[in-house]
Amino acid sequence: MKTHQGEPVAGRSRRRPLGPLWRLIDGPPGESRAQIARRARILVTVATGLANLGGALVVLLFSVVVPDPEGAVSDRLRTINLIVFGVYVVLAMPVGLVLGERFFRRVRRLVDEHDEPDRRERALLLYGPLRLMAVHLTLWGVGTVGWVVVNVPFSGLLAVKLGLTSLLGGLTTCAVVYLLTERLLRRAVTTALASGVPRRSGLPGVVARSLLAWALGTALPLLGLIVLAAGTFLIAKVTLRDLAVAVLLLGGTALVVGLGVTYTAARAIADPVESVRRGLARVERGELDVQVPVYDASEVGLLQAGFNHMASGLREHARLQDLFGRQVGEDVARDALERGIDLGGELREVAVLFVDVVGSTRLAADRPPTEVVRLLNAFFAVVVEVVGAHGGWINKFEGDAALAIFGAPLAVDGAPSRALAAGRELAGRLRTEVPGLGAAVGVSAGGAVAGHIGAEERFEYTVIGDPVNEAARLTDLAKAVEGRVLAAGSVVEAAEPAEAARWRLGEELTLRGRTSPTRLASPLAPDRSDTAR
Repeated sequence: MKTHQGEPVAGRSRRRPLGPLWRLIDGPPGESRAQIARRARILVTVATGLANLGGALVVLLFSVVVPDPEGAVSDRLRTINLIVFGVYVVLAMPVGLVLGERFFRRVRRLVDEHDEPDRRERALLLYGPLRLMAVHLTLWGVGTVGWVVVNVPFSGLLAVKLGLTSLLGGLTTCAVVYLLTERLLRRAVTTALASGVPRRSGLPGVVARSLLAWALGTALPLLGLIVLAAGTFLIAKVTLRDLAVAVLLLGGTALVVGLGVTYTAARAIADPVESVRRGLARVERGELDVQVPVYDASEVGLLQAGFNHMASGLREHARLQDLFGRQVGEDVARDALERGIDLGGELREVAVLFVDVVGSTRLAADRPPTEVVRLLNAFFAVVVEVVGAHGGWINKFEGDAALAIFGAPLAVDGAPSRALAAGRELAGRLRTEVPGLGAAVGVSAGGAVAGHIGAEERFEYTVIGDPVNEAARLTDLAKAVEGRVLAAGSVVEAAEPAEAARWRLGEELTLRGRTSPTRLASPLAPDRSDTAR
């Protein structure tokens, strides 16, 4: 026999600690589909057999306790009824078990033939409780008709009494069989519905289950009492003592059976709702990798499936948001999600850091592409970490260079100081952590336009302005100086005193592509604490 893994959905959900009874019913986690089907077959066979045997004994008890319409019944007729009743029960019980075994044989055959639950297996398990109830209802119907036929020649009223007693008992027993079977098959149904839930099944839903519980707990007992009272009024041969005993017995049985049926029907609704509530609590805590088991194809099952669909959508949304944040930066992504996106920009005071690899053309010519990619990834990893630690964000990667912005899209205090500190630390860490690459850093600051640039179909968030151009030109110039870090003097002047004290102002010169001169500034000395980080 093939071994199939079960419960791909329930395996992700946190199950509450189960008591011994529920552990016996549901079994341990991780069982195969074949093991789950085998456990369900044994439990359903035992439960339905006991339910029908108990129902038969209750019917027999009521047939004796409920007063006979025409007074005392002869011992001969009583003996005939007991024999007919006993023989039918002895014959019907094995027939019911055999018909139930045919149902599970089909389930087992489908489990053996398919690695994953298919549509036929799902339908077979979903309609299993109804089909088993129909089997037992048929057996009870045959027995009721046969009992009536046997008694009609002796007493029509007695035949009506026994027929009604058997009918009410049979309906109650079959409804109990349905509720028990539905609960015992839950684990198997959960496994089968892991791959899909039919939108329309025609199965009893919340309203039908509630009405069923009302019918068994209230309507049928009251109907029995009404029939008994009507018989007492119409037939004078019923004594007050016999009537009182029958009422007490019928009322006590109704209380016990009604409590069990109502509790079972209520749990069939409360359990899936509770599983969704626990799932929502986990989602509220930020645990999106959660799914709840789908118990059936009724409204509550569709509620569970809807929760799983919602959780899947949230996971997809979080994944896209994460990818979006990695592509454009978390701050840009958050700003776009909160404020929306409009093409255009706004004037912002920003600090700009530009870092570029030295000798990238020769690097690509002398080394294999895979090694170049590895070095660049290590290079950019340091850049992203240092810039993020100082409150900046990477606006874009440009082949072997990166542009970092401080002050947009979110304003930060001390943007010039942050950019200068990041430039010093970045130069030191790249020398120690990525010795295979040389890199130059340029830092500038000033007014720039920050916003979404492009077309409605494709755009990006970027910063455009003189500080960006100046930082790029300073980077080109820094490739030829010791330390390979240069900043504009205006940035140092705008920085906080503690950071400005770490820089030395130098000569003025006009950078390529600019008309006004730029005062150069360089770090006083490599910062040992920065390079050791």
